[in-house]
Amino acid sequence: MGADLYDVVGIGNAIVDVIASADEPFLERHGMTKGSMMLVDAERAAAIYAEMGAAIIASGGSAANTIAGIASLGGRTGYIGKVADDDFGAAFRHDIRASGAVFATPTAGEGPPTAHCLIIVTPDSQRTMNTYLGACTNIGEDDVDPEMIRSASMTYLEGYLYDDPRAKRAFELAASIAHDARRKVALSLSDPFCVERHRADFHALIDRHVDVLFANEAEALALFETSDLDEALRGLRGVTGVAAVTRGAAGSLVLSAETVVTIEAAPVPRVVDTTGAGDLYAAGFLYALARGAPLEKCGALASLTAGEIIGHFGARPQSALAPLAAFI
Repeated sequence: MGADLYDVVGIGNAIVDVIASADEPFLERHGMTKGSMMLVDAERAAAIYAEMGAAIIASGGSAANTIAGIASLGGRTGYIGKVADDDFGAAFRHDIRASGAVFATPTAGEGPPTAHCLIIVTPDSQRTMNTYLGACTNIGEDDVDPEMIRSASMTYLEGYLYDDPRAKRAFELAASIAHDARRKVALSLSDPFCVERHRADFHALIDRHVDVLFANEAEALALFETSDLDEALRGLRGVTGVAAVTRGAAGSLVLSAETVVTIEAAPVPRVVDTTGAGDLYAAGFLYALARGAPLEKCGALASLTAGEIIGHFGARPQSALAPLAAFI
């Protein structure tokens, strides 16, 4: 593979989403914290699924959604993630390739089934996720394609993947390969509870490898163990070259050592489902950044792509996003 074959290569949990609407008492009965992501075992996943109403089934996974979004914008993308030889795995492989991304990670020959995430959307459009990682836990250093990483302007790492030691080693390897090739590395913190579990490791990874960091407000606060957003922002500016902090309807903040840019949220006629908003924010941002756009335009496009995704169910674009990128 030659240089600059890809704009962005993502590494993450290859997951199929199962999305259904439910009221808040449903969350209470199952001990869920609204708006968060919980890891569940196979038995608990089956119990939740049995009580869910009519569902939409669609390929997901945070980094995979970002990669699909970049491809929809017109970017050149690749993806590394593990699926099993089952129906969900076949669906995931088909969908990520149909988005335009290169996906060549070998299928797991044995072990647990393809990961799936049971997403409950409450009437306020908040999503609560229950993730059975399944085959995702089999990803390791052998699945990292060095030539793919070297050929990408940016390698994008999904924080959720840090829940498995083998995946953590795969992250470290990919980041090292990228920087040895003078490429950039981006990281999404993924979830406040993910930050709580891996705070020290995240700080170490950011210090050594991360050039672009994505977090929502809660994740940024958790990373620096503070309730003061200004303190968290100062911390972010001190540890990475570029950071983007999303704040829902309040928009986002894009930070560098030199500046803080305030980005307004894109107007959305009706918020249907916030699933994937952060993933598509990262898609717009990284697509613009790969094309040398200034941070203001990176944030503006990120806001537009996030706005598109929350106007419908599902975490991947329903129509081509390329027209949104014309202004960059």
